[in-house]
Amino acid sequence: MSGRISLEVLTSSGRVGAFDRALHDAGSAPLCRGSVSTVQINVGRVCNQACLHCHVEAGPQRTELMSQAVADRVLELLSASPQVETVDITGGAPELCPEFRRLVVESRRLGLQVIDRSNLTILFEAGQETLAAFLAEQRVHIVASLPCYSESGVDAQRGHGVFEPSIRALQLLNSLGYGIDGSGLTLDLVYNPGGAFLPPAQAELEEQYRNELKQNFGIGFSSLLTLANMPIKRFAHALERDHQMADYMALLEQSFNPATIPGLMCSSQISIGYDGLFYDCDFNQMLDLNIRPRSIFDVSSYDELAGAEVMTASHCYGCTAGSGSSCGGALLD
Repeated sequence: MSGRISLEVLTSSGRVGAFDRALHDAGSAPLCRGSVSTVQINVGRVCNQACLHCHVEAGPQRTELMSQAVADRVLELLSASPQVETVDITGGAPELCPEFRRLVVESRRLGLQVIDRSNLTILFEAGQETLAAFLAEQRVHIVASLPCYSESGVDAQRGHGVFEPSIRALQLLNSLGYGIDGSGLTLDLVYNPGGAFLPPAQAELEEQYRNELKQNFGIGFSSLLTLANMPIKRFAHALERDHQMADYMALLEQSFNPATIPGLMCSSQISIGYDGLFYDCDFNQMLDLNIRPRSIFDVSSYDELAGAEVMTASHCYGCTAGSGSSCGGALLD
């Protein structure tokens, strides 16, 4: 079998892909978005790391960053959308976008929860010396990538020498109250598999993380989130290079679990690109599966995006395989 697959997309032409047939066979209606409670903003693809599993293909050589005009409009729509509860800021390393701190401050001023999806080592980059204190002051919920609790596991995915500053960053965040019971400062860690397999049970792996990080480094955290690797962009290239794409797609399809469908993040979330275009999720964004309305400049509120059918493709098996996967971790216990 060839290691390369084509993504079948449900489009206005009515062509139905394998994932949509799986939904139908499971007795599920097509995926539709309800009220938008979470706005996820990808502010750019510039990053100080270039991780193996990155579905964004972010890295130090990328240049895409959100402009002031786009950030202005994002915030205008937030103020006009009372149903939104959470602003989820991602990248790249989102903190490298010049608009990042303003998005945080203004979103918090509106009374919204703000999530920062951090790679941890960003705390020690030049110009970011006040970042940790800023996040604590704004009471930002940090979701931090740490794909393993061992040096070899982290460095294999994220690059040589990444583990040590990641541990120092977690210790710094703990010193500010992050991940400490009663502080109100949430520090979640994210596990991604190191290869073409599904994450283990989230609760069991969380217990291992707690024991290892506390015993070896004195580190505490709030929760562990397990995410499946999506077969797109950089991880897809690795799968194709190693002739594992067909096997990985077969694993995802065979592990399709209809019980995950009610919890899918696309049912209550919208994704915005650095250029202001709308997508059903960050994964669809990286595949350029733009929806309509196309842009933040085409609507007067995020309310207008409720009720629309979600655009799907074969990579959606990644969110519905096994215990499920979302930006909030596993969908099932």
